[in-house]
Amino acid sequence: MYSVVEIKGHQYKLKAGDMIDVEKIEAEEGKTLEFASVLMIGGTKTLVGAPTVNGAKVTAKVVRQGRGRKFFVLKRKPGAYRKKNGHRQAYTALLITEIADGQGGVSKAEAKAKK
Repeated sequence: MYSVVEIKGHQYKLKAGDMIDVEKIEAEEGKTLEFASVLMIGGTKTLVGAPTVNGAKVTAKVVRQGRGRKFFVLKRKPGAYRKKNGHRQAYTALLITEIADGQGGVSKAEAKAKK
């Protein structure tokens, strides 16, 4: 079973056991989060929400908080003007532990994926 979930304004296609990086979420490492904005559930029976699937939720565990690699932005105009800026995007790594479709169907991550 897979699902399409909206997290912090972005849509992700997820399966139980997946590890994803999302925009920074204020939560401690090891905390469990639930996301109820499930847009679609796929598998043996496809459920499409209008706009979300009723009762469906995705449970994830916060694995780590981090920052991505540094990007440099260079600005230059004719003459002597030069400007160099750097940017590192903060992210949160999530492990998807469970997907529930709201009709009794549940897909859980295996013990191997959690390690």
